[in-house]
Amino acid sequence: MQDKSLFVVSVLAIGVVLAVLMTGIGGFARGGEFNKKHGNRMMRWRLYAQAAAIVIMLLFVWWRA
Repeated sequence: MQDKSLFVVSVLAIGVVLAVLMTGIGGFARGGEFNKKHGNRMMRWRLYAQAAAIVIMLLFVWWRA
C-alpha cells in the first residue's frame, strides 16, 4: 500500500510541475501585464515544484529498493 501511495504523490507532484510550467509559458506567450507581474515568480515556483518532485521520486526509488 505504501508503494502505491508514494507513486500517486509522485504523479501529483509531476502534475503540479506541469501546471505551473504551462501557466508560466502561457503568460510568456501572451505577454502583457500578467507576464510583467508574475513571469519570474511562476518560473521560480516551477523550480521549487520540480525540486520537490525529484525528491519525492528519489524517495520512491529508495523505498522500492
